[in-house]
Amino acid sequence: MAVIAVVGGPGAPGATTTALALLLAWPLQPGRRVLLVECDPDGGAVLAGALEGRVEAVYGLRNLAVADRRGLLAQALWEQLIDLSPEGGADRLLLPGLTDPTQAPGLAYTWEPLMEVLHGLEQQGYDVILDLGRSGATGTSAVLARRADVVAATVRTTLRGLSAVRPRLAALAEDLATAGTGADALGLLLVTEGPYSGAEVAREFGLPVLGQLPHAVRTARVLSDGGDITDRRFIRSELMRTARSAADEVQLLVRRRRQRLAPSAAPAQVAAVPTAEGEPSGYPPQAAQPPQQPSPSSPSFGQPPQHGAPPVITTGPVAPLAGLAPQPAAPAPFPAHVQPQHVQPPQHVQPPQQARPPKHAAPSPHVRPEQHVQPQQYVQPQQSPGAPQQYGQPQSVQPQPYAQPAHPQPAHPQPYAQPPQPHGQAPQQQPHVTYGEVLRAR
Repeated sequence: MAVIAVVGGPGAPGATTTALALLLAWPLQPGRRVLLVECDPDGGAVLAGALEGRVEAVYGLRNLAVADRRGLLAQALWEQLIDLSPEGGADRLLLPGLTDPTQAPGLAYTWEPLMEVLHGLEQQGYDVILDLGRSGATGTSAVLARRADVVAATVRTTLRGLSAVRPRLAALAEDLATAGTGADALGLLLVTEGPYSGAEVAREFGLPVLGQLPHAVRTARVLSDGGDITDRRFIRSELMRTARSAADEVQLLVRRRRQRLAPSAAPAQVAAVPTAEGEPSGYPPQAAQPPQQPSPSSPSFGQPPQHGAPPVITTGPVAPLAGLAPQPAAPAPFPAHVQPQHVQPPQHVQPPQQARPPKHAAPSPHVRPEQHVQPQQYVQPQQSPGAPQQYGQPQSVQPQPYAQPAHPQPAHPQPYAQPPQPHGQAPQQQPHVTYGEVLRAR
């Protein structure tokens, strides 16, 4: 239905105890579930408090930071949930918070994607309660309060509690008006410990009172430090009765705000919600709209869980869950009264052929007989010896036999020929020259 943020303040007004009481007292229609997420940057308190350490601190919000960096935030969310329903029906779930305040900076970029995932759970039949603690509505986690449908501030009706929460409420209302869904989303959950009444507090702060929880120390200790939540005295206690009345008022405020923020849509049915004493809440009922037929592909408000969903893994009243991830809707069965017909595949259609006359029929004067054309052989054109070769016409080249190159023969020295002597002269005799004379001449 909605995302509800519960914030605290200085002096430990009991935000976690109030959020846990709303979880156990939240009215659920068949097929609906409610989820409590501990988003306090200072650390969670349910594992060591209400659960008394029966579940190891291996599940929780810190694992979602690593999954978000890997792009598996929506899948990893279902692996961290713990069943807190007294009957073990997995309809009241818990996402434990941080175990060390130093882990909060690692979630700086995870708060906004986580809020997108939590808003998407509404279409799957989930209501979400956020425990922001005293500092979860400021800093990097302020997007949780800005995107919530209702922000419920837990305040003790003592002078110390009212004076400490005044500046925080003023800053939160301004932040919701400028960056959130509006200042009218802010309301008060009073713990009636002091002498101031709810009407005086509402008039002083100018904010509506969504519920007044008694200052019952013994009953509240079951939620803060552990105890038997299946005890009949605890279920019928004044704290749980007023928590159920506060849950009804919160749901009514959500419907009224959505009707105001979406004026173009059809007005939703807002009826008087009975309180624990059986009296109406005081809001005038509005005209009811005809019920719309739910779509078979999306879950409706009162639609039971699908048969195709995986079973919930539970080992007792408190057990981690691993099978609550939404599954796609199963395809609708084929109607029994309609018999499926076998569809023949399309056959290949031959194109119409032109009719030919019979062989022995006389040819028509208007129709020429078919002539068979014989293929002509290619004749290479003759070219003149001096004509240039045409481009693309291959020329046949006759291979030439290999001729061995001639080796050069060494030249033989020619004998010295004595020049002819003139006629009438006797030939001159060359002097005999020895080898030693030649050396001396050089």
